[in-house]
Amino acid sequence: MRFFDRTEEIASLKEVLELSKSNAQFTVVTGRRRIGKTSLVLKAYEEEPILYFFVARKAESDLCTDYIQEIENKLGIPTMGRAERFPEIFEYLMKLSIEHPITLFIDEFQEFFKVNKSVYSDMQRIWDMYHTKAHINLIVCGSIFSMMTKIFKDKKEPLYNRQTRFMSIRPFTTAVLKEIMAEYNPCTLPRTYWHYTHSRVEWQNMFSCSLMLELQPRQRCLIISSKQTLYS
Repeated sequence: MRFFDRTEEIASLKEVLELSKSNAQFTVVTGRRRIGKTSLVLKAYEEEPILYFFVARKAESDLCTDYIQEIENKLGIPTMGRAERFPEIFEYLMKLSIEHPITLFIDEFQEFFKVNKSVYSDMQRIWDMYHTKAHINLIVCGSIFSMMTKIFKDKKEPLYNRQTRFMSIRPFTTAVLKEIMAEYNPCTLPRTYWHYTHSRVEWQNMFSCSLMLELQPRQRCLIISSKQTLYS
């Protein structure tokens, strides 16, 4: 399926990857839910080995089990054995990246607040200890903009200003939305209007930035009328 737009964002992420081969990079990716942040990062690094850690709301030890399995599957190397806390895994990867460049993508990063909020201070300690000699491409992604901003831009937070790049993913432009509709909507009408209104925002939710679109027949006939209202 076709991947729409986001050429600048993909180029930026690829640039970060190259920079990480010389100096550790810490990229923050934010944007509202279902705009396509996860798909964007995975698309940018589709030809590179990448560790994908999803922060689910479950016990930290269970997350660690998942992450160790991901490391073994993707890197094909033995890990440190069982880990109970995420900082143990993060420190292991930071040390490993000194000799072997690594791309680590942590999705829904703000959920560590629910799992164990001390993770952030531990990550700050480990990052400060190793980042000058590590070759890690660390990307963290979050759907709650206010929380992600607080984590990295509040002076009281341990990870304040540790990021090397902050990317905010915006909704598609009108031109891209029109391109998507032309390709996937068989009911295109001569008078279809595109507006930066609440109705267009709802339309944007249907076409997240990089989701592999598989629309149902009813959805394919949705249009935005001249009254800026969503109809089926």
